Amino acid sequence: MVSFAVRLKFAPEDRADIAETLRLLAAASRQEPGCVSYIPHRVEDDPDTVLIYEQYRDQQALEAHRETEHFKKYAVGGLYQRMKERSIENLVALV
Repeated sequence: MVSFAVRLKFAPEDRADIAETLRLLAAASRQEPGCVSYIPHRVEDDPDTVLIYEQYRDQQALEAHRETEHFKKYAVGGLYQRMKERSIENLVALV
């Protein structure tokens, strides 16, 4: 299992557009056969920060996700163009 969290920071004026982009990206990503979980969150104390929790069956499924048209359209062509900051936390399950 491949699990990680992506933290993205956006400008306040982009909140509505970012929320809609995430809705579309999450809906499409959840349909991928190798996607176990794809959950975007807004950080409660910081409404301009989004955290996306993602899980994929294996590394091959993650790589397939990054090659999809919806990833290229909504993440690369949308979110990445508007983000102010980005960080990734790779996770290892304890149990």
